[in-house]
Amino acid sequence: MGKAFIYVDNSNIYAEGCRVSAVTQNFQGVTNIIDAMNFGITDFGWHLNYVELYNAIQTIVGIPISQAKLWGSPPPNDPFWQYVKTCGFDVKIYEKNASGHEKKVDTAITHQITKDAYSAVINKDEDIIFLLAGDTDYVPMVEDLVIEGFKTHVVFWDHAGYELKTKATSFVSLNPYFQKLTK
Repeated sequence: MGKAFIYVDNSNIYAEGCRVSAVTQNFQGVTNIIDAMNFGITDFGWHLNYVELYNAIQTIVGIPISQAKLWGSPPPNDPFWQYVKTCGFDVKIYEKNASGHEKKVDTAITHQITKDAYSAVINKDEDIIFLLAGDTDYVPMVEDLVIEGFKTHVVFWDHAGYELKTKATSFVSLNPYFQKLTK
């Protein structure tokens, strides 16, 4: 039996979860995800439950998890990161740039996945890669992995990038788990 290799873009999951929350609650009158995106409406009061995220991942993958890595950018000494580690994630953090924007995370995730895939950490005949992100910046990597025979699943909110969804081996929506993932 193969193993699951989990790679989580924390900021992407959280920020878009805030947007899903805004739509779910009809926050500021927004009734659909397109309007929420176009008008920049998010529910920053929404909090992701990382224990339930890990549990949802276990349910979704259905095979033993070999590793679950999560990347993000909040302050490194924030106790939040220790909490996330206790939920089962190996955490990698990067400082935000001078203007407060997250940098390096997408590249770090792409680097780690390709490193694991092409150094035989991941057995392409048995193991499965799960990317928890919806950003189309990941399309070239996902497309290459699938062409090379790696089972590469994308797990994200319904509004993940269309091209990312279609290039992956499969797409799994987090939307049915929204209530459980809400802290």
